Amino acid sequence: MAESHMAESHMAESHMAESHMAESHMAESHGEAKGTTAHTEAESGKHTFPPFQKDTFASQLVSLVIAFVALYLIVSRIALPRVGSVLDARQGAIDGDLAAAQKLKDESEAALKAYESELAAARSRAQAIGAETREKLNAASEAERKTLEDRLAAKLAEAEKAIAATRATAMGNVRGIAADAAAAIVQQLTGLAPNAKTVNKAVDASLKG
Repeated sequence: MAESHMAESHMAESHMAESHMAESHMAESHGEAKGTTAHTEAESGKHTFPPFQKDTFASQLVSLVIAFVALYLIVSRIALPRVGSVLDARQGAIDGDLAAAQKLKDESEAALKAYESELAAARSRAQAIGAETREKLNAASEAERKTLEDRLAAKLAEAEKAIAATRATAMGNVRGIAADAAAAIVQQLTGLAPNAKTVNKAVDASLKG
């Protein structure tokens, strides 16, 4: 029983020692945390954001002006000339394209005008050729008509001559027949042969009358 009591006492002492050590460790940790917080607050109170520090505001303003001037010089001396050269090149290309387009337009208009003038000249030549052809055909037809009329007139004159000759021949035959008939009738009526001249005169007077 004495050994059991001693064991219990030893265990109790060990437990108390462990508890004391844990409390001491917690106290140290809390103290360190407080110290760190205080140190951080002290540092934050000493160091502010540089642009808002009053002591360095003038130097920062001068640095800003120097940086702005340097940036302006870089942009004006390097960037802007390059951009200007690029813009000039693009403008030159655009102007060249516009000039080429205008040249092509002028050439096409000139070709169209030349085509229209050639077409008008061809129409004029065609009309002149047509008029000349009509005049030639009219002249040829007129000459042929005159030739035909002359031929018809000549044939008509020949026919009239033939008719006149035939009529004269027929009239001569009729006169002879009439004279013979008249002489025969007078001879039968009177029993005497009539005078030939008298009979011819009487027949001529009868034919003329």
